[in-house]
Parts: sequence; C-alpha cells; structure tokens
Amino acid sequence: MVDSISRFNTRVENYAKFRPTYPPLIIDLLKADCGLTEASVVADVGSGTGILSEMFLRNGNTVFGVEPNAQMRNSAESLLSNYEQFKSVDGAAEATTLDSTSVDIVTAAQAFHWFDRTRARMEFTRILKPKGWVVLIWNERRLDSTPFLRAFEQLMLQYGTDYQRVRHENVTKQLSDFFAPQEFRRESFKNVQIFDFDSLMGRVLSASYTPEPDNPSFGAMIASLRHVFEEHQQRGTIAFEYDTRVYFGQLSTT
Repeated sequence: MVDSISRFNTRVENYAKFRPTYPPLIIDLLKADCGLTEASVVADVGSGTGILSEMFLRNGNTVFGVEPNAQMRNSAESLLSNYEQFKSVDGAAEATTLDSTSVDIVTAAQAFHWFDRTRARMEFTRILKPKGWVVLIWNERRLDSTPFLRAFEQLMLQYGTDYQRVRHENVTKQLSDFFAPQEFRRESFKNVQIFDFDSLMGRVLSASYTPEPDNPSFGAMIASLRHVFEEHQQRGTIAFEYDTRVYFGQLSTT
C-alpha cells in the first residue's frame, strides 16, 4: 500500500506512549499450541516501536525486530535497549534480510494489513524453520459495546482521512488465502486501556488516518473528541475496549 511506511513518521511518539500492549495470555497460547519455548527465535515483522517484541523478550526469546520505518525502529531500540536478545533489523515483510530457516515463529502485530501478502508469504516461508509458525495479531477496537465507543466510531468516520480504506478488518477475510492450503486457527482475548483526555488524544493521534495539526479539520476533531469524552467520562476517565485477535498457522512449501 502506497506510503504505508512514511505515513507513521510523525506518529511515533504517540504510538509508543498510547498504543495498547498485548495480553500475556498470548504467550501461554503459543506455548501450548505452537511449541513456543524460551529458546524459540522470533521474527517480529513490522515491529514498530517494539510493543509486541517486548512481550517475547520478557519470555526469554531472541527477537529480531524487523521494521522499515527508521523513526519507529529507533524508538524500539531505545525502549528495548536493556534486552541483549533484541536484534533491530532494517527490513520489511517482503525482504527481512534474515537468514533462511533461521526463525521458529514469525509474528506481525497491527502490521499484516500493510504487507504485500504474496511477497510476504514467500519471505516468511523462506526464513521459517521447518514446522515454524506465523502468528498475526490485531488489537481490534470494539465499535459499539459502550455508548462512548459508539460515539467514538462516529467521530472517526467523520474526521478520519482514509479511515475506512485502511482499517485492518478489511483484510482479515483474506487470511484463508494467505495460509492456504493449510488451515489457520484463531483465538481472541479481551483487552482494555483506561484514558484521561490527554492520553485519549494521544491515542487518537497515533492513528495514521487522523488529521494532524496542520489539517483544517484538526481543531474541529479535537473539539468533538473533548465533547465525546466529557459526555461519557466517569471520574475523569473512559475505557477503550479491544478484542485482541490472534490468527496462527503454518505455511505449506508446496
């Protein structure tokens, strides 16, 4: 997708601060179903600011954080500087630069929808060890489970610059083609962030489809966001609810 890398250049600080982490239950799932151990080597492709990478590093894994955006890569290197097993890689899903048959698990969190899926599949197949796994993860914001989230979705539809075009849900139906002829499996976990207004604004500005300060719609969006927040806040905060979707499977080489 055009500008899928550069569109996050000005979002890095907010992304690192205000994007959600991932439920630790994902580690338990992969231990039970994908043979994850502390010795497993993970390629976190489209690793961004290192949010998912850190979860695997805490598990003891060696993690190659493959990220084409220099600003995001630098942020991850700063965040994860205390982990000797973190290897920052200037690469992309379609060309990771990693050695063939060198990793046990390829992950992609909040990133797969930006990939050239045909080329990424070839590259994942190349770098995975025999019987390795691909794990695709999204924190999927709930759209209508609370009055706040319903109002927030309407705000995004009104002000998002290309919101409907780039929503990651647009590609989940294509996962069958990506894993074919193998079957893939799925799991879902609840996830939540609690925001005051300033952190909610940071979360909004971390998204690549929201107007930035030089956009004529920026002021109106922030005013509308404050109105929605004030209408639905309880004791100065709101709950941002997600379903963390995990899709995992193996890739056939034939």
